[in-house]
Amino acid sequence: MAIRPVYRPTILKKRTKHFIRHQSDRYKKLKRSWRKPKGIDNRVRRRFKGQYLMPSIGYGSNKKTRHMLPTGFRKVLVHNVRELEVLMMQNRKYCAEIAHAVSSKKRKAIVERAQQLSIRVTNGNARLRSEENE
Repeated sequence: MAIRPVYRPTILKKRTKHFIRHQSDRYKKLKRSWRKPKGIDNRVRRRFKGQYLMPSIGYGSNKKTRHMLPTGFRKVLVHNVRELEVLMMQNRKYCAEIAHAVSSKKRKAIVERAQQLSIRVTNGNARLRSEENE
């Protein structure tokens, strides 16, 4: 049986569109990733009508649902089995995510221990060697 979270609110984002950099559509050398405009005459910085919006604290998520996955859990990065033991009492609130640098041998041990402790693992089947390959 899959582990369910204690509390699963509806996650509401105030803005789902990305904030894009001023004039990034005009020049190829300017990437789309947000940079705050610093120019004295910049229309975006001066917040003229019809220009790109600037990110501000008002677009932040609700404090209760910030960093929450759609499943209702919060992620905790796990590198070994000992770090997994920390989540034992909080298994209805937090889920484990196995770190990228963990080998497939250690991954297998982490997934098995998580099963015993009934902790949900978000990337449990990533880079696990199947029985026929061994």
